[in-house]
Amino acid sequence: MGYSIKTISQKSGLSQYTLRYYEREGVLPVVARDENGNRCFHDEDLELISLICCLKDTGMPIADIKQFISLSKEGHSSLPEQRKLLQAHKLHIDEKIKFFQTFAQKVDHKIAYFASLEEEAKADCK
Repeated sequence: MGYSIKTISQKSGLSQYTLRYYEREGVLPVVARDENGNRCFHDEDLELISLICCLKDTGMPIADIKQFISLSKEGHSSLPEQRKLLQAHKLHIDEKIKFFQTFAQKVDHKIAYFASLEEEAKADCK
């Protein structure tokens, strides 16, 4: 059983336009078609779309995602290259996490500061 582009759009959160664009640009491998020429997605496609979204949402450039997908089509011979590409991206993610943790600490400090000011204000009112 296959899914229509509308169903995959709803399941993935990507617009139909984006799904067509990803297919056209080679980010998403060519999707099977039914007898009427309509795209017919399968569970494997949905899983791949989920991975593409994960990579994109964590900052991997579309060109790198396209390269990763291209490598995955080559099979086992490209596994080392696929792993290296993902490892480099994971380092990028880890750097972003550290970057945002610094800001989270500053925000936490400011929240604690405001909480202490609120407590002082309550104490002054008594």
